[in-house]
Amino acid sequence: AHELNNPIGFIYSNMTHLRDYSEKLIQLVKVAEETPTQLTTKKEEFEVPAMSEYLPLEPGKFIVYRVDSTVFINVNTVLAVHSYQMKLQVDAQITDNLGRPSYRVYRYIRDKNGTQPWAIDGSFSITMLPDQVELTDDNQRIIKLHAPLREGFTWKGNRYLPDNPYGGIFSFSIDDDMKEWDFYYDLFSDFSYDGNNYADVLTVEQVDESTNLPIQPNYTIASRERSVEKYARGIGLVYREYYLWEYQNNSSSVAPTYTGFGITSWMISHN
Repeated sequence: AHELNNPIGFIYSNMTHLRDYSEKLIQLVKVAEETPTQLTTKKEEFEVPAMSEYLPLEPGKFIVYRVDSTVFINVNTVLAVHSYQMKLQVDAQITDNLGRPSYRVYRYIRDKNGTQPWAIDGSFSITMLPDQVELTDDNQRIIKLHAPLREGFTWKGNRYLPDNPYGGIFSFSIDDDMKEWDFYYDLFSDFSYDGNNYADVLTVEQVDESTNLPIQPNYTIASRERSVEKYARGIGLVYREYYLWEYQNNSSSVAPTYTGFGITSWMISHN
């Protein structure tokens, strides 16, 4: 049976690339017919990698990450780091709540050493459109990638988020302007982290802002906003930082507190 399944699997795994190339060809023909003077510009736009090359999606594909999660303990007065492994596995093609073809992705977690069995930790969907890739998790929709994949290109990746998307969970104000974050492609290069080497990596910068860091005893407030993702060609997401936290020191009789979260995750294996 494997003699039959292998060719079928090869064809199926390349259907996304075929769709991308077909859509580009159709757009080129349309431009040539309607606005031929823009044909050269449009061809230059297409001479960049397809989004599916940096985020390949097919049922059964998985990536395992090591995750360091920043949490605040002792009544939110002390910063601590909890570590574990996370696996993201593409389950199946589905239709999202807007009626578009998407992929359902399951999230699993286990201990940091990988000695325990995987436990499911929720799911989300990824929708690959001709010009952008959307991820929807817990009803929050984010544009993770946007065409063209060219260094310096920018877009409003959080434009679909509501005001204060974490308002019901954390008592901070640093999420007020998340819809205005400017996502942009920073580097296309190799990348290394914690002894892991990744080739042909696309960096998506999202935000890098801080207030009153490092924290001093007389500060009444401090904060950190940091979000960056790195995608390796032919693999997918290999590295992520996502930090949103605020330090509050509003009373001389109460210890200063933190509110928020932070994660650093990096790929340790994939299929």
